[in-house]
Order: sequence, then C-alpha cells, then structure tokens
Amino acid sequence: MNEALLSPIRAAWTALRGTLYFLPPFPSRIDTLALLSLLLVVGLLVAEWLRGRWGWPRVLGYVVAGTVFGPPLLGWIDADILAQLRPIADAAHGLLLLEAGRRLDLRWLTRNRDLLRGSVGDIALSFLAIYWFAYLVVGLSPAWAAATAAVTMASAPAVVLLIIEESRAQGQVTERVMMYSSLASAASFVAFVAALGFAHTHVTWMSALAHSLWAGVGACLIGWLTSRLTLLIAGQLPKRSLAQVFMLVAMALLAIGVARMLGVPVFLALFLMGVLLSFGDKNRALSYTSLPEGHGMLAIILFVVVGASLPWRDITWLMAAQALGLLLVRAAAKLLAMTLSGGALSIGKRLLVGIGIQPLSATAVFMAFEISRYYPEIGNSALQLAFFAAAIMDFAGPVLCRLALNRAGETVAGNESGGAA
Repeated sequence: MNEALLSPIRAAWTALRGTLYFLPPFPSRIDTLALLSLLLVVGLLVAEWLRGRWGWPRVLGYVVAGTVFGPPLLGWIDADILAQLRPIADAAHGLLLLEAGRRLDLRWLTRNRDLLRGSVGDIALSFLAIYWFAYLVVGLSPAWAAATAAVTMASAPAVVLLIIEESRAQGQVTERVMMYSSLASAASFVAFVAALGFAHTHVTWMSALAHSLWAGVGACLIGWLTSRLTLLIAGQLPKRSLAQVFMLVAMALLAIGVARMLGVPVFLALFLMGVLLSFGDKNRALSYTSLPEGHGMLAIILFVVVGASLPWRDITWLMAAQALGLLLVRAAAKLLAMTLSGGALSIGKRLLVGIGIQPLSATAVFMAFEISRYYPEIGNSALQLAFFAAAIMDFAGPVLCRLALNRAGETVAGNESGGAA
C-alpha cells in the first residue's frame, strides 16, 4: 500500500530533478528525527483522545498508537525504523528507570519488616510460580524457563511511576506499589544477569559466569561512578535549578553511552545509578530535583516503540493461552505474597497493592531484546512467551494499577468517590 502511494510521487520527483538540479535524491525512508517528532505528536494525540473519551491511562494510548502504526497493523514503522528508534527508546527507558531508582527508599525498607517480608515473598513466589509454569506446563528447558521467569517476574516501575504521577496519587498503597515494583525489578535484573550467562547451551560454564559478572559488575561500576560524579557536580549547583536538571540528564546519558559501549544492560546501569543517587545523597543535593516535565515525552517515545515492537503477527491461540496462564499464575503469586506480608495495613489495601504491582511492560520487552541481541541465532523465539505476556499487560497493566490506586482512595478520582477501607 505504501509503495503504491509513493510510486507516483517518486516518479514526479525524479522528473523534477532533471530540471531542478539542487533537489536531493528521493528519500528512501523518513528521517529518524522527523519520524520521532511525528510519533511524539501522534502518540500524544491518541493518548489524550482515549483519556478524554474513555478515561484510559496515557501510557495505554501510547502503546495503542505504536501498535496501530507499527508492523502489526499499518506497518508505517517497519523493522528498520524500529532499529533506528530503539537507542532513543533505550535512553528514554533508562531515564525513567533512573527516576524509579531514585524513589527507592532503602532506609524505609530496613525500618519496616512488613515491607521486607512482602518484598521477599513477592520476588520468591513470582519467580518460582513463573518458572514452574514455564517448565512444567509450557515445556521450556530449565534455562529458558528461568530466563522467562527473570524477565516477567517483576512489575514495570516505569509504568507505575507514570500512573502515580498522572493520577497524582499519594498514600500508603501508592508508596508500597512503587517500593515493591522497584525492589522486584532490582531482583529481576539480578536474575536476568544470571540468565544471560546460562541461557545459551553452547557456552562453557566459565564463559557463562564471566558474562554474568561482566554485565552485573559492569552495571554496578557504571551506576556507582556516574552517581558519585553526579552528586559531586550537583553539590556545586543551586538546588532545584535548571542547571541541576540539565546535569542529571547529561550524566544519565553518559551512563547510557558507556553501558552501550561496554555491552552492559542499560536499564540495569541506570536503575542502579538512581538507587545510588538516592542512597548516597547525604546532603540532599538532588532531593528536590527531578524530571517531572520530561516524563511525558520520554513515555511517548518509549511506549510507542514498545507498542510497535510487540509481535502480534506471530501469536497463536496456544501461545496466547500460555501467556494468559503465565499472567494468572504471576498475579496469584503477587496477591498471595501481599496477603501473607501482614503488618498494620489492612488486608483489603494489601490486596490493592498486589493489584497495583501487576504491570509488566517495557522492562520485560527490553530484557528480551537484550537476550536476543546476545544470542541472535536464537532470536526472540525462545522468549515469545515473555513477549506475549508483556504485550497483554501493556494494555491491562496500566488499567489495573490505576484501578488499585483509585480504589485505595489515594488519587484525585479516588478521593472524590471514596476509597477502600
């Protein structure tokens, strides 16, 4: 269809070049910067329309826009264009994870055993439930079942962060949803690093261990060095100033560039950088400096690309049923972990926390891309289950998270209608 529309234009352009010598050759593809601007505008318009008409979260609108204009439907964003946009989406994802990491309060965790118990339960039960489902029901090998569990066990802190900010949510459920999402993601990253080394059957144990150490230790070093440098520079700048915002973005981009050069997972390095920034900021140099205005643009770029990357064309009824089964097992594990966590929070609100941490999106997709990048001969086939589970939760996850926060009475809408006890 696209070729039929372009052929007459290309022919006319070629004819004009014979007279107007200064015309360049007819572009073979749209410029990446022009495409990026169009995606920002279209993603924003679709998200605002869906939000205004049906009250959908903006994140969901961005994914819908990417799905419609990507290979699954119209095909205006093809595989080559996605390859050009992926580094930009990688940077957007990293910056959002940086903010999520900065919101992880480790001191609160050490003071509250209920949080620690709930977090450990969420991590352990989610990983084991998904692993045994993938191994026993789907029939994956132990290594790829572990890789699938590592990719899908955690919530999506980027999605949770955006839903909390969009809903202007505040309260105990909100703080726990953010905390559990971040902690589970940290554990997921560790499991993912191990899966990177041992998922491939044709490498030696020494090579597998070296690969895991390279990814894990490299991400820790990049996160630590960039966080120390960021805090050192931030201490010389006025607090809450534009200069601090600019510096924070610049240092995050530096971490992204170094991680990409060294073959270290970008999302892991940026998340650790955010955690270390929060934990090491003794003088509160950056405590009041964040990227609130930038989140919207970052989210559009990230989730439009994620929506266009989802492999809807490859899905079968069997794979869809398996992905739904994985999500049901995962949801049951998280709800059980929250139920057993105990503490002063009522059982109703603990269950709302379990619903709020259901999103599974960009992080899982980017983890799967990372494994397929290291093992291109395998491609995405071994992680199709994780891809399809993420695809389903790209649409359901944001709705569930916002529903939980509304029912808890911690959003503007929830406060107006009355929250759960």
